Amino acid sequence: MNLPKELSLPLVRVTEAAALKAARTQGHGDKNGTDKAATDAMRGMLDYIDIKGCVIIGEGEKDEAPMLYCGEIVGMQNSDSMEVDIAVDPVDGTTMTANGMGNAISVIAMGERGSMMSIPCFYALKLACGPELRGHMDLNASLTENIHVAAARLDKSYADITVAVLNRPRHDEFIKEIRSLGCRIKLIQDGDIAAAIATCDEEHGIDFYYGIGGAPEAVISAVAMKALEGDLQVKMWPTKPEEKEALKNKGLSEKKIYTAEDLARGDNLIFSATGVTDGTLLRGVRFYGEKAKTHSLLMRNQTKTVRYIEAMHNLRYKTLPSKELHREKPV
Repeated sequence: MNLPKELSLPLVRVTEAAALKAARTQGHGDKNGTDKAATDAMRGMLDYIDIKGCVIIGEGEKDEAPMLYCGEIVGMQNSDSMEVDIAVDPVDGTTMTANGMGNAISVIAMGERGSMMSIPCFYALKLACGPELRGHMDLNASLTENIHVAAARLDKSYADITVAVLNRPRHDEFIKEIRSLGCRIKLIQDGDIAAAIATCDEEHGIDFYYGIGGAPEAVISAVAMKALEGDLQVKMWPTKPEEKEALKNKGLSEKKIYTAEDLARGDNLIFSATGVTDGTLLRGVRFYGEKAKTHSLLMRNQTKTVRYIEAMHNLRYKTLPSKELHREKPV
């Protein structure tokens, strides 16, 4: 059963709600408070959608979340509601939001039941690139080899190649290798979903993304990359013996490259993201006294349609559902 296009705008409302609540916490220095506010709003808004959604990628054990945890059933859950997979990150960039920094977004992806891979480890080695490099990059090759391929395919010198990398100590050797070739680096503090998507638009100035980031976020990224006809390659990166065992029990291998199609199967998929703080991909929430403006990105894989949506919210009238309080409350 195809996901009706009528589900697209409700998903935007879900990420808008999470972004509006998270943006109120910008610069407060409380990343848990940011995540809690966004999760509560997102969970409450999902109850307005006529679906029976299973959270495949959610807040999970890592966040000790009481809502939007993996396996939770969300939506109206009527007897005839469509059964779907849900992948969420209420705020990809909670630390950035809490510290008043840029590039935080709220994201959700939806697919038909059974379309999304459940990943039992926290980290993965990832390579993401746009349509021009699709099919030419190889996660099994060295970083230097991939840079060589990118330069040749894009007809650029090494000095003009830009690689996005998470700013983490575990990437020190990657960064050293990139710099040794004279390439440009865009270091990001968090938010590798946005970084992966940005590779599909040359206006963002990122040729490819590389590094070890969140494995669950790779599933959400996969939905977007398929709509944008980019490429995403992932290798599981377990850091604990129990994660290795969990991968084995699910029939997953840390040696295998998983593609976007492996992570999110088929084209019956929808993706929505709303900016929380200003970033490369989307502008953050703007508050104007009694009004607020949001900027969102909506994609349907079936038609490869990409929409940018700007919305003005009148805060004198607008309320958002709180799952925790079981009632509507002001923004």
